[in-house]
Amino acid sequence: MTETAHTPSGADGGAAPLSGMRTILQWLELPLAPHPAEELPSLRSHLIALRDVEGSRQQRALVLDGLYRRSSTVIASLLPALGSELVLPVPRRERRIVRSVLDLLQMLADDTVALLDTETPARKSPDPCLTPEVVLWHSLDALAKQLLISHLIACPARTGAWQQLHRTYATATRLQLHMATPSGASHNLQDIYHAAVLLGCAQPASLTPREVLFLATYFERFADLIKPVSSTATQAADTFWIDPARDLPAVSSLRKATQAPGVGFSCARICLLLKTQIDRLEAGAPPPELNLPDFAGTPAGRGVLQRLSMRWGDSGKRRFKRRRQNHRTLLAAGIDGLWQLSSKGEAANVDLSTWMITNESPDGYSVMHVSGKPGALTVGDVATVRTGSDQNWQICMVRWAVSENPEHLELGLQILAPRAVPAILAQPSDSQGTEHLRVLILPEIPKLRASQSLVVAAGALPKETKKLLLVIEDENLIVREVTPTCVDEQTSSVEILSIEPDQNPF
Repeated sequence: MTETAHTPSGADGGAAPLSGMRTILQWLELPLAPHPAEELPSLRSHLIALRDVEGSRQQRALVLDGLYRRSSTVIASLLPALGSELVLPVPRRERRIVRSVLDLLQMLADDTVALLDTETPARKSPDPCLTPEVVLWHSLDALAKQLLISHLIACPARTGAWQQLHRTYATATRLQLHMATPSGASHNLQDIYHAAVLLGCAQPASLTPREVLFLATYFERFADLIKPVSSTATQAADTFWIDPARDLPAVSSLRKATQAPGVGFSCARICLLLKTQIDRLEAGAPPPELNLPDFAGTPAGRGVLQRLSMRWGDSGKRRFKRRRQNHRTLLAAGIDGLWQLSSKGEAANVDLSTWMITNESPDGYSVMHVSGKPGALTVGDVATVRTGSDQNWQICMVRWAVSENPEHLELGLQILAPRAVPAILAQPSDSQGTEHLRVLILPEIPKLRASQSLVVAAGALPKETKKLLLVIEDENLIVREVTPTCVDEQTSSVEILSIEPDQNPF
């Protein structure tokens, strides 16, 4: 990676500043580095150098516009890699790249909005890079991308990020530019802001990186459906409240009473759209026909839309109180790990890690990693824990994850069942004869789950599957024929189906 040296300003403040500007502009004309991450050091060094170079607002705007556009290209190239299923906690190398991107976006947001002349914010300027809507759009877009990337790595946003986002949009609203769409942009400033706010309302800690990117695209396309509400509006699960003075995303009106000053909005129309889209996807409609990304056509895509619809449609209140704890537990992750532990017990060759339970309730735990390899943990996967002297391994689902640094990882676990029965699912395969899959049978739980459930890997079963053949190794070999009655949950890792004995055997 070629680093460009900064040319210091001369005594007269003339030739040297122009030379510094010209050096950056010449670098911007060079082709991109082979790998996008190799661009980050030079982009940051040029932004830092530009702060020390004296020049007119027009000159600075031209250079900043070029740096912004190049940075946007680089970050767009990096996002697919960040959106792949990263193992938590994110390794140091990837986290260093992410930190460089976050620092770059922060500098872009700060330096571009500094170009805004708040005293004479004329809409028309001889330089298109200096129009207020372009300046605010660049700053708002950089801040929204910064929050998005923090969601991708399950890391809390930097201090002050939400306040700066709210403040920048408030400036656009005050100047009556929130509906402006700069030339070449596909969204106006309001859509950029609302999409970032909606993603914060979707509890991104409970999403995989791929699901975060999917919902970010979804909200960009449908953010215009949210409806402003007054502080006296009826509290509802789909109503949220923004307090610009607090460094927080929008909060559900059910979780916190609305207080003036602030801004409220309703997602009722988005919820109606979600239900319609889910029904049409289940009926076989292709995602492009519904203006949805292709990911919406996968079981994981439909699952995240379903969870979002339910989350914004229910009360949002916790069923049980949490109790603080500080005792240890063992944890194993993934269907294979659970299958082996349920089948072989202590003799299983499974990676176990030690975690501290920080709080618990009758339906789950919050745990923090202490030691051992945590395995390939992702939100939406199943895990098993064993506490104290209990010999049973409880079956849980990872509901959320937070990782502030490579040494830190916290998980939210929902208890699915006190134990599981390991089984083999036999199903025909066109290429390999009969395919055998490891699955887990969860017992029925009175008053909670009336039927047994089957946990399988995501996408393992064809949608049209009517009958399943399960082989259970106990004291005797048991063969069961079951019928899936409904899909209880779909995530990027697993599918949970309710099953009942087949009334019409093979």
